Amino acid sequence: MLLFLAGCATTGNGTSEPAQTAPEPAVEVVTVPSSTATIDEHLFVPAPEASPADPAQLHVHDNVWERLAHNFVLPECSAHEESVKWAQWYAARPEYMARIFKRAQPWIYHITNEIEDRGLPGELALLPIVESAYDPFAYSRGRALGAWQFIASTGKNYGLNQNWWYDGRRDVWASTDAALSYLSTMAEMFEGDWLLALAGYNSGENRVARQVKKNRNAGKPADFWNLKLPRETRGYVPKLLGLTCLFKYPERYAFQIPPTPDKQVIAAVDIGRQADLVLVAQMADVPIDVLFTLNPGYNRWATSPDGPHSVVLPVESAELLEASLEKIDASALMKWDQVVVKNGDSLSKISARHNVPVSVLRTSNNLNGDLIRAGQKLRLPRDDQLMVDPLYAQAAAELQNLQSGLIAAYQMAHRVRKGESRSVSARRDRVSVKHLQRWNNISDPRRLRAGKTIVVFHQPAQQRQATSGTVKYVVKRGDSLWSIANKYKVKVADLRSWNSLGSNSMIRPGQSIRIEL
Repeated sequence: MLLFLAGCATTGNGTSEPAQTAPEPAVEVVTVPSSTATIDEHLFVPAPEASPADPAQLHVHDNVWERLAHNFVLPECSAHEESVKWAQWYAARPEYMARIFKRAQPWIYHITNEIEDRGLPGELALLPIVESAYDPFAYSRGRALGAWQFIASTGKNYGLNQNWWYDGRRDVWASTDAALSYLSTMAEMFEGDWLLALAGYNSGENRVARQVKKNRNAGKPADFWNLKLPRETRGYVPKLLGLTCLFKYPERYAFQIPPTPDKQVIAAVDIGRQADLVLVAQMADVPIDVLFTLNPGYNRWATSPDGPHSVVLPVESAELLEASLEKIDASALMKWDQVVVKNGDSLSKISARHNVPVSVLRTSNNLNGDLIRAGQKLRLPRDDQLMVDPLYAQAAAELQNLQSGLIAAYQMAHRVRKGESRSVSARRDRVSVKHLQRWNNISDPRRLRAGKTIVVFHQPAQQRQATSGTVKYVVKRGDSLWSIANKYKVKVADLRSWNSLGSNSMIRPGQSIRIEL
């Protein structure tokens, strides 16, 4: 079944650029080509020539952003100095906003339609700019994921499945539905006060509700501007109001809104069962990086056995896939490797050997428990063979590239040496014993044994200016190659070249990065 999206991907602060969403692939494959150029080619369409609007049609727009602005209902930002400052801040960063517009283009038509269908404020479509810069792979230090930045518990409460195969928090279509439902619930909770609902989205509805009650009991105003809320939340709502001002009055800030066609550019195909995404890419005639970019919820090379089974594609590719599915046997949509159970094997041993969760082994083989026997053949997800088959090697590379931002860059693993105590380890990594204990839940000194891997979070280091025309930059917590490149106005590719970093290389806090100016 072909499902059309109404259009064409954290809790972050929106002030820094997330990591690149489509790096160069690590493996060259002819059959399913991949490059950043193909993403533009497949996802984005030129704006149509302007044509006079029919006066009889009140809400007809050539530009979807203009249609969105027609539904703005929140208070004017001009009433609050902090909001005006944020409008100016975003307007002064056209390159940053251009990247956001590009990321949002596949989704904004769908999101706008969803908002209109629900009768919600149009400003809500700008919330992913504040949250994640419209990056579905964004990951915050608070472990929130996706364009709408859901933490695990809230995501589950609103129907976003999270498992080995799939994370609905990164699925833009699913998370949009969840976010709008969550915001609507809070708007009802706060008697239609959308500023309080937005504050609740950032800091939790219960915290906001407590402050509202406290102010009312004290006879004080209980609107957003008079509540005692966390500093981040106090700045969160003005950011959104600043954006609404920018989009509603772009000429006031000498800001150019790109001509984004008010038309559908992507669609979803409901495959109806678990499917190999590499095969799907071939059937739809799209590069594998395009498929993964439009389907950021999938963690693996295949859809989840328990669903969802929908795949988002450019409209023409979706139609091609729909036609292709009618011509093949559904059983051919999924490929598995096979493992023969040996004497002494258990599901846990096979799980450890092949890096596949026990739960996945059970699901893949219709096992009700853990009982297996020698000689039994088990179906195994193909991840174990990814580096053998070039098609799947490419899929693995693309997934790793796109999802690299999910790893907190400031987190490091440290293997305890023989005879090493907590204090010795702390001195070695230049952190406090107290922090080391808290990060690893260590109270008993005996738990710190040789060979044990512990987690270390390094504090930000100061950058050092070299005297030769180069900069030695010391990586800080939360840094990415993109953010460093943006800071110094250089290319990511150059950073990789200057520092002999491969396409899949990760940077870590404390690492020295050479920058040529």
